[in-house]
Amino acid sequence: MATAAEYGHNSWELSIQVDQREGDEGMKFKLRVKGDLHIGGLMLKLVEKIKAPQDWSDHAIWWEKKSCWLLKTHWTLDKYGVQADADLRYTPQHKPLCIQLPNMKTVRLSVSFSCVVFKAVAEICKALNIRRSEELSLLKPPDDPKKKKKKAKGTESAFDDVLNMDMAGGIYCFAFQSLRLCILTETLLCRWLDSSRSLMERGIQENDRLLLRFKYHSFFDLNPKYDAVRITQLYEQARWAILLEEIDCTEEEMLMFASLQYHICKLTLSTEPLTNSNEPDIDEVEAALSNLEFTLEGRNADKILEDITDIPKLEDTLKLFRPKRLTLKPYKEYWFVFRDTTISYYKNKESANKEPIEQLHLRGCEVIPDVNVTEKKFGLKLLLPAADGMNEVYIRCDNETQYAKWKAACILASKGKTMAYSSYRTEVKNIQSFLQMKSLAPPPGQAAPDVESMEMNAECFVSPRYAKKYKTKQLTTRILEALHNISQLSLMEAKMRFIQAWQSLPEFGIKYYIVRFRGSKKDELLGISYNKLIRIDMSTGLPVTTWRFSNMKQWNVNWEIKQVTIDFDQSVSIAFSCQSCDCKVVHEYIGGYIFLSTRSKDQNETLREELFHKLTGGQD
Repeated sequence: MATAAEYGHNSWELSIQVDQREGDEGMKFKLRVKGDLHIGGLMLKLVEKIKAPQDWSDHAIWWEKKSCWLLKTHWTLDKYGVQADADLRYTPQHKPLCIQLPNMKTVRLSVSFSCVVFKAVAEICKALNIRRSEELSLLKPPDDPKKKKKKAKGTESAFDDVLNMDMAGGIYCFAFQSLRLCILTETLLCRWLDSSRSLMERGIQENDRLLLRFKYHSFFDLNPKYDAVRITQLYEQARWAILLEEIDCTEEEMLMFASLQYHICKLTLSTEPLTNSNEPDIDEVEAALSNLEFTLEGRNADKILEDITDIPKLEDTLKLFRPKRLTLKPYKEYWFVFRDTTISYYKNKESANKEPIEQLHLRGCEVIPDVNVTEKKFGLKLLLPAADGMNEVYIRCDNETQYAKWKAACILASKGKTMAYSSYRTEVKNIQSFLQMKSLAPPPGQAAPDVESMEMNAECFVSPRYAKKYKTKQLTTRILEALHNISQLSLMEAKMRFIQAWQSLPEFGIKYYIVRFRGSKKDELLGISYNKLIRIDMSTGLPVTTWRFSNMKQWNVNWEIKQVTIDFDQSVSIAFSCQSCDCKVVHEYIGGYIFLSTRSKDQNETLREELFHKLTGGQD
């Protein structure tokens, strides 16, 4: 019993539940404490009273009612606000967690439940040998009544999980694109865990199941030499995104993706994966230099032509179209001249020595392909920076060679580079290779595939929409025809091609939110991608205005009215409130994208974590 002196010094009894090893029953203790006792002293007194031979170094105090960890051991009970009615829990910080990977396999790992999710994901990725953990995050599985019944019967499978996750979200609603995007927003985005809070604060318990996914769709330094696991998991997430139609693609693109999947499946099941035997062995030093050049994207390793004054230029007849409201005018031919980072076009070749009709400055622009190889359609959509957003210009080329040269030049110009850089030739070759991969016709002299002798479940490699459109035999024939153009790729090359093709889709990486812009009386869609914001008309699904992050000056959130304000160059300012989810979700996405777009390889890891924590967690 406590003495009268102890009662006179404002002490009280504090109840603490102690969790021991996994599977052991907990114990409950009562300690007489005072308000000036610090947390470290409290844990010391508790361990002395337990008298159990166990390593308690990973234990910390969790306050269930306040949903917070008492991790600052130098703080007193009074400073934390702990009173006699507080029910504390002394529990391990690391607990087992079931994590479903993008390939739908589940692993059980010990994860920190006390650090913020951003750091917990870093721990998970380190255990799985996945670099660039900032690209991934954790999200909760959906609450599906049907799935709960399956789980009770013990018949749940990973394939059921992914189908339930996406079909329940309305993936297959094709009536209106904007409606589909709205449903995706509410069912998927709201399940991401807040990166600035711990797992326990988000209500996650040990042995719960969470999904590990690439969140921001901005991938840095993908290197097959070091990123085999990362590339494989990224490929799997891309594959499911295509199959479940989370992202839209044309029939030609779907067949290309199907042929790549079939090729990858064959190589994965083969005991001797296909390799490029014709290529000579490269010295390790030369390989390291090649990787460095690839990583730096030509910033330091690109070699400029000796005569820098003789910058190459492109000249050709192309077709141009500027979309305007209530206009049905077709493409019109002009004489185009591409020099430095600017496109000038004239009425014809003879007037090229006069003033151009218009000049298009491509620095900072966005280059979007508009291609259908089967129909011989080779077009480019250029989004040019302007004070009020982005201006659209469509250019049409006549053939593959012309398209590859002009697209490569536009991509370099968008980064502020000219065709004088050696990477121009490499870019042209990559574009031509990609077009060849999309071609469904077999190479000249190649015999038609023998469909009868092939064992293929063609429906497994395409989305349900295209599986219903064709008979199995027809679908198999078309996939095998497309396979001829990629049959020499190695396993890792095929996965990289799949990822690159996924990234080239117009809707890639865009997350959609229902918002209300300042001064507007109707809801609209806001698309956020790794490099831009897109204002979309909800009734038509068409973009209205585009703002790029590269033109952003500053942004902030008014947490009282839940409004995001962003200032761009040339005195352009926008403000909106989010209607489909909490403003914190939008805040974290914008902060995450800015963080990923400004990162560099030599940044200090601690500073990167602090920056991300500021962008995603600070509400002050």
